[in-house]
Amino acid sequence: MKRTLTAKEIEKRLAQIDARPPEEPTPEDLAAFAQAEAEDPDDTITLEEYKEQRAYSGKLMLRIPKDLHRELAEAAKKNGVSLNQYAVYKLAK
Repeated sequence: MKRTLTAKEIEKRLAQIDARPPEEPTPEDLAAFAQAEAEDPDDTITLEEYKEQRAYSGKLMLRIPKDLHRELAEAAKKNGVSLNQYAVYKLAK
């Protein structure tokens, strides 16, 4: 069972975090910072622009009940097509 923290416990944990010394960046972090600073701002895009131009792979993974899986597989076999082809057909309807 998940326990909910009280406001006092949250304050205590945040104080513990704040009391820790800051972490030193690793050489990899420093290299990434330098690379980011050297990039041309005109080459950057917004998250919305990225979402608009990303390509869809055509793959979709679903978790379905075993009974439904069996039912679809049997129907696909009866129709002489793969489960994938049958599922695409059913989804497109």
